[in-house]
Amino acid sequence: MTDREQQTDRRLERAILELLEARDPAATICPSDAARAVYAGNDDGWRALMEPARRAARRLVAAGEVEITQGGQPVEPTEARGPIRIRRAR
Repeated sequence: MTDREQQTDRRLERAILELLEARDPAATICPSDAARAVYAGNDDGWRALMEPARRAARRLVAAGEVEITQGGQPVEPTEARGPIRIRRAR
């Protein structure tokens, strides 16, 4: 992993935590919210950050910071398929 990729990973993790902090404690965010927050351009280049944002969420799950949900229920990150939401760990 390059230094630039590591910096992007850290920025995505911070963005997830900051977005959640700015919302109601029970609120969720989409990984795209973090990708958009980190992406500097005005086009749809944020889409390239979607998988890195999902990976950042998985790392934050492992750290006990957040939960990944589907259908409003927590799921194991390795079992999540399709759209996910991220919320603060309960």
